[in-house]
Amino acid sequence: MHIVRGDLTSRHGAWILAANHISHFDPPLLSIATKRKIDWMAMIELFENRAVSAWLRAIDSFPTDRSRADRAAVRIALTRLKQQHVVGIFPEGGIRDGARSVLEGAPLKPGIASIAEIADAPVLPCAIVGSDRFYDKKMWLPLRRVNIWIAFGEPIIAPRDLDKSASRAYIERELANAFRNLFAELCKKFQLSPDDLPQPPARRKGRA
Repeated sequence: MHIVRGDLTSRHGAWILAANHISHFDPPLLSIATKRKIDWMAMIELFENRAVSAWLRAIDSFPTDRSRADRAAVRIALTRLKQQHVVGIFPEGGIRDGARSVLEGAPLKPGIASIAEIADAPVLPCAIVGSDRFYDKKMWLPLRRVNIWIAFGEPIIAPRDLDKSASRAYIERELANAFRNLFAELCKKFQLSPDDLPQPPARRKGRA
């Protein structure tokens, strides 16, 4: 893994890790890349299997229903933050690539700014590229090397003089800008090619 500003994840206290989402491999990879343990907010479908559910809960992940405003999940996130944990959230609401991704300007799903504002917790933006290549079976062959690129941005904290509505709008705006800037930074710093970037499933299968 090629990590940019990984030292930012050693930040003490409660904070929210907000990352783009391009594969099911993102949570474990980001958990390895960060210096703090992350309590992931994960889609409720993953908890339908008993074994998987038991494992997810054992590592302090908790479910969220993406089809609605899940108040129970929000309450759990707020509780974890109150306990000075780090909560991991994918503000895209699912796996996204290309123009559907926040890396390329797609809108964030509502909720993360509200949680940050209520908990008075900073949001640490993160861009990850390359993890979707693990869907290609060839990448699991012996001696194959899969590059993963991860960049962390400075914590986003709304100015104290803003009211609730303005504070949430500020966080959403700054987070959206951070995703685009981090993506551009990764592309420039590591000279990423089109094949390195997140791909739709149809193209992903055809990669070497």
